[in-house]
Amino acid sequence: MKVAHHAPVVVDTASVTLSRRTVLSAVTVVLLAVAGLLVPTPASGDAAPSGWRYTMVAFSNSSARDMDVYESTDGLEYRMVRKSAYRPPTGYVRDASIFRHTDGWYYVTYTTADGANIGFARSRDRMNWNFLYNWPVPLCCAFLPGTGDGRGLGSSSGSGSAGSSGSAGSSDGPSLSPFTTKAWAPEWFVEGGRVNVILSMSTGGGFIPYVMTALDPGLRIWSPPVPMLSIGADHIDTTVIKVGPTYHAFTKNETKKFIQHAVATSLLGPYRFVPPGNWGLLVEGPAVVQLPNGAWRMYLDAYRNGRYLYSDSTDGMRTWSSVKQIPGISGTVRHVGVMRERA
Repeated sequence: MKVAHHAPVVVDTASVTLSRRTVLSAVTVVLLAVAGLLVPTPASGDAAPSGWRYTMVAFSNSSARDMDVYESTDGLEYRMVRKSAYRPPTGYVRDASIFRHTDGWYYVTYTTADGANIGFARSRDRMNWNFLYNWPVPLCCAFLPGTGDGRGLGSSSGSGSAGSSGSAGSSDGPSLSPFTTKAWAPEWFVEGGRVNVILSMSTGGGFIPYVMTALDPGLRIWSPPVPMLSIGADHIDTTVIKVGPTYHAFTKNETKKFIQHAVATSLLGPYRFVPPGNWGLLVEGPAVVQLPNGAWRMYLDAYRNGRYLYSDSTDGMRTWSSVKQIPGISGTVRHVGVMRERA
């Protein structure tokens, strides 16, 4: 029997192979898509780097002789980066204010509480500080109102910070002495290439705010103090922020123990008072910085109950939010200084 041999059947597998590849590719795409859904993505509420760094300097409830340094990326959550970063040779380091100069150094000025002078120190890295000098302010207030013998209206014994707080009193009459007895709460105010210090001075009566201007790039020589007009007697802890053409001064009314808000078209005034925020009573040491979103944040020392507060403005300092405690450091820091710079 003869078996017939047929030619082998040739099957074109190209289309089959192509189909399988297509299916595998499709499956791969689906799997990758599913995997992508399973990979966690950052939540919108997670804190991403803001591009800004906030440095806070402060003395504490435990020591007015040491300055601690804190850091934040958002102006709210602060962490300590160095405890007791600076201690001056003598006196206190209260009410410190910080800025970075064009020479690359960080500078602080502060209340020494040791007669009529304010202290200065500087650092390259914000961690290690070198004492520079104490600047005496022997003359300020002759024949100006609000700096008399302290027997007039608004006399206050003060309370709170590190043994004493506030004014020695106020007077509606002129000072009979040109000699300063206290120079407290210095604050940097830098505009263009001009470096100023706003400080509160008294000849034995109520404090009034003055401005000194650096006369050399090394911040070693200062002009005589010039009064800020129309803020008046018995005001302390004055700080100024410029927004557009307007200078905003925040200052503690030492008679009534609350923060007032005044505006002017020049640093020296004259100022006019505008409605303040609802910051409460028995607060002092206002410090104001801009947040990454453009809003403004004020820090306040509620010195009687040991809390540190903040309040925000999103409308150019016309209105302010209710005060809240700063997490983590409320109850520890006192009269802070805060500086913002690019991270």
